[in-house]
Amino acid sequence: MDYQPKGVCSKQIHFDIVDNKVKNVSFYGGCNGNLQGISRLIDGMDVNEAISRIEGIRCGFKPTSCPDQLAQALKQAVGN
Repeated sequence: MDYQPKGVCSKQIHFDIVDNKVKNVSFYGGCNGNLQGISRLIDGMDVNEAISRIEGIRCGFKPTSCPDQLAQALKQAVGN
């Protein structure tokens, strides 16, 4: 699935959900090293576990962050 995040530096998030596990996460734009780290850390994680861990993270004074936007994308993908 491709998701266009809002309010962050990254321009697009791509991921797959296979057997309720997060797979193949990649971000386009944003803080490359940090986003690669997040992508690798949640690879293979249960979707709901990933959402609970990253939802609500803020970036500085912004009301959201790239991890939070990924959580929103995952929620949308699973219908939450």
